[in-house]
Amino acid sequence: MGEFELLARLRERLPPPGGRIRVASGDDAAVTVPGGATATSVDALVEGVHFSRDCVGLRQVGSKAIATALSDLAAMGAEPGEAYVVLTVPPDLDEDACLEAVDGMIALAEATGTTLAGGDVTRGPVLSFAVTVVGHAASAERFVRRDGARSGDALLLTGELGGAAAGLLAARGRTPGLPDRMGVDLARRQLEPTPRLEAGRALAEAGATAMIDISDGLGADARHLAAASGVGLHIDAAALPVAEGVAEVAAALDLDPLELAVSGGEDYELLAAVPPRGLDLARLSESGGVAMTRIGEVAAGRGVEIRLPGSRILEPEGYDHLA
Repeated sequence: MGEFELLARLRERLPPPGGRIRVASGDDAAVTVPGGATATSVDALVEGVHFSRDCVGLRQVGSKAIATALSDLAAMGAEPGEAYVVLTVPPDLDEDACLEAVDGMIALAEATGTTLAGGDVTRGPVLSFAVTVVGHAASAERFVRRDGARSGDALLLTGELGGAAAGLLAARGRTPGLPDRMGVDLARRQLEPTPRLEAGRALAEAGATAMIDISDGLGADARHLAAASGVGLHIDAAALPVAEGVAEVAAALDLDPLELAVSGGEDYELLAAVPPRGLDLARLSESGGVAMTRIGEVAAGRGVEIRLPGSRILEPEGYDHLA
């Protein structure tokens, strides 16, 4: 397999570029004419850290590499624009296998209206993807940051929690006896996350004052939002939407299902602070394309309280890449 032959085959697969692109993949650099304001985020997916080829298909890995990066744009309320990918190829991966991973990237990019505008290919010890994504808005003020939550705001959560963490445990064969359909659904939450781009824009339009994506667990990411905004977050554990199958996986492993849902990570849902006046959850869920749940409120103070029945407090934990 030659680098230039692989790049040529890759470019043949790419769909036509979006309207902001003036020079697409194939030159020394992409050229865009964005207009308005842009938001840029970088993410990585590394074999042996974020996935194992023994448990996941290459197409799924490619799709997830784009999805996890786009989730950061969703948390800004951005419209997706361009993605740039550095693909690191290990010695045991041939050209067709590389293209299988690329097909996963292309499929997710097309589904979200993202242009794969360029990147690079290099050799390395393991398969990895370094992805830079660029999102757009009419002005910088339209982006939703982490630091604007105000006391009295409602806390909203998209989708459900715990499915990805439970799916990882199921994919590793640690839950014998789990119904096949349930195991497949949970594994899909882990392997095929959906970036909540439409929901992020709907929340921005609804006046969200702060927003973050739930990649490292609700507990950890809620702490980030609280710290950035200089407020306290009060979360009602009984209100949390826990994915089907999480309780069964937790029971099989003698774990607390709420703890798994709060701390497991990789759900890639959105946590947003929204002024409560005139808030219509049903309408907001419809416009965002996913169910949204009110799980608590922003208060004066610092830190995060996740309240369990009986006035107990669940410690807001999450995933730390370097711990």
